[in-house]
Amino acid sequence: MAFDNPLAAEIWRSKYRFNASDGGGDETVEQTWSRVAAAVADAEAPKARRIWRDRFADALSDFQFLPAGRILAGAGTARSVTLFNCFVMGEVPDDLPGIFAAVREAAVTMQQGGGVGMDFSTIRPSGAAVKGVGADASGPLSFMDVWDAMCRTILSAGQRRGAMMGCLRIDHPDIEAFIDAKRDPGRLRNFNVSVLVPDSFMQVLESDGEWPLTFAGETYRTVQARELWRRLMQATYDVAEPGVIFIDQVNDRNNLAWCETISASNPCGEQMLPPYGACLLGSINLARLVSTPFDKGAVLDEERLGQLTRTAVRFLDNVIDVSRYPLEAQAAEARAKRRIGLGVTGLADALVFCGARYGEANAEALTQQWLGVIKREAYRASAELAAEKGAFPLYDAAILDTPNLKALDEETRDLIARHGLRNGCLTSVAPTGTTSLLAGNVSSGVEPVFAFSYTRKVLQPDGTRREEAVEDYALTVWKRLHGETPPPQDVFVTAQTLTPLHHLRMQSAAQAFIDSSISKTVNCPEDISFEDFSEVYVQGWRMGCKGLTTYRPNAVTGSVLTVDPPSAPDDRPRPPPELVLLPRSESLDGKTYKVKWPDSPHAVYVTINDIEGPDGPLPFEIFINSKNMEHYAWTLGLTRMISAVFRRGGDVGFVAEELKAVFDPRGGGWLHGRYVPSLLAAIGGVIERHLARSETPGNDHISAVSAHQEGPRHGPSCPRCGGGSLIRKEGCDSCEDCGYSKCG
Repeated sequence: MAFDNPLAAEIWRSKYRFNASDGGGDETVEQTWSRVAAAVADAEAPKARRIWRDRFADALSDFQFLPAGRILAGAGTARSVTLFNCFVMGEVPDDLPGIFAAVREAAVTMQQGGGVGMDFSTIRPSGAAVKGVGADASGPLSFMDVWDAMCRTILSAGQRRGAMMGCLRIDHPDIEAFIDAKRDPGRLRNFNVSVLVPDSFMQVLESDGEWPLTFAGETYRTVQARELWRRLMQATYDVAEPGVIFIDQVNDRNNLAWCETISASNPCGEQMLPPYGACLLGSINLARLVSTPFDKGAVLDEERLGQLTRTAVRFLDNVIDVSRYPLEAQAAEARAKRRIGLGVTGLADALVFCGARYGEANAEALTQQWLGVIKREAYRASAELAAEKGAFPLYDAAILDTPNLKALDEETRDLIARHGLRNGCLTSVAPTGTTSLLAGNVSSGVEPVFAFSYTRKVLQPDGTRREEAVEDYALTVWKRLHGETPPPQDVFVTAQTLTPLHHLRMQSAAQAFIDSSISKTVNCPEDISFEDFSEVYVQGWRMGCKGLTTYRPNAVTGSVLTVDPPSAPDDRPRPPPELVLLPRSESLDGKTYKVKWPDSPHAVYVTINDIEGPDGPLPFEIFINSKNMEHYAWTLGLTRMISAVFRRGGDVGFVAEELKAVFDPRGGGWLHGRYVPSLLAAIGGVIERHLARSETPGNDHISAVSAHQEGPRHGPSCPRCGGGSLIRKEGCDSCEDCGYSKCG
């Protein structure tokens, strides 16, 4: 079939098409569907495989059912990857060997393509005593830096960088530092962060009381709940993080609350999971189920919705059995509870097709009606699967007393009571970013349409960005049916025209029918008052949302999508731009920085010289010097390459970022309370600090020295380190720098 737009075809080719090493693989998207359907059907009994392969392929056709990206990219390829998108790692121990074992497990998981979440509340706070070694603890944030550096080097399944969620309880003594951590633009770049907020805090907040910060039963200090909340809201208002997870709502309404406790979520927040929890995802495309869009009596085909739900439940249940798992603990957890995350995408487009305005009462009602069909049919399908294949191993009739199952109709509850359930949890709503684009740019998850036509900034492999004109699926269908007639503005609403309350209404309406959680962003106008912004979170808690993420455009957060109308494309070939290197003056101003690397006897001196640009100084060249001749060859090559990049001009910030991602297999070092993975990474920190014109040590883990300070002493050269401190005494040559000695 033809894709609805060029971007969809590009996404299929770059992310989901299987290219075999022998030159075979998927030639069309239909072959991708066939590959995935056949791989998932292998979990069936041999005689039934052909039947289910055809049913799975039918559900996948025309993008009606969209398995998550890991399934589309990996199923049937024999690659050593997991088909699960979501993991929460095991509880992080409060000891050094256990912490680094947890780092390793996270690295292995991300290497196979999984995103991970961790609760760092189990690590003792900064300054707490470490018994037996006579030292003070560095706190959870210092170890989050270790995870962040590790993640920077991991390519998930060779295609995309790993993603992480870091959580901390609001009663942890280091909570204020956690809240403010992402104000530093160079810190925790690979983390989404969320604060775990219990109902007890919200109640203390409403009574304007005091809140204790505790660890291991010890109260470190007490703060005003309102001031702590203000600090959290101010960070979120300014830099869009941290998010908030209402952790008691999560656990109280968990189907499996009788056998697990949840304290973290996957990176996007739709899957709240226990230690070593794993969940795979798939979404039903509601936009494909309205057969007569824009007609006066347009309705969604609920019979087809029910059929797709039942097929999707079986499909996802089979994936549990055919997938690889990065860790055996994840495999055991997944097979014991057989959790799946079936959700929706294209909701906003389906509402547009049916003439319902997002966020208003009729849209809420349709959302609950459609999700009610999915919930009912998913539970019935899971009960029938239990009758056929057996209930999940940890099944207990206590599950019928949990809130999600109490709300089911009696017929469905009776079916479960007779057969049990194949799956402990069944539904969640993922963000469905690229899979929604693959399906013709349908609206994502339960989000409103961001804009019906916009320019998307696409990151290229070389680090540059290009702009791509994109049109929402609903507008594409409107133009197909009505040409250039303007669409009805009462239903063609966007995230920019909606109020935060519209978002909360839709998230709350959907949450009532979802087992796990919902990945959703509440868009707020840039000029929203701080008080109104803070109230959004309180309202969300009162309305039963399990977590909240907001986005307020500003100079810090920027934007991924630009709504300005795109200019007409010009496909004429252009010659490559001529490379012009900036000329060098006879003398330049600059700074020299001293880097003292832990395992080196000599400091490394990094000099960066600047030229004056229209908006201030610009880096022009770099020199790296040290008495340690071991580094001479690579430092010389590095300085020449970086200097050439500087002389080209433009944005050179990527140089620091790339260097900071370099790991030394022999180990990194701790500098100024932060882990630095290599000497090259430390030099990257120097460049980052210089570009930011920062005078604050710590961001780059070095101390600056002025260029006129005394340099290395010069004398006879040491044959080991090349230094000038070789002296002759008592018949021996001795180096005062590295300890080299030779007599005779």
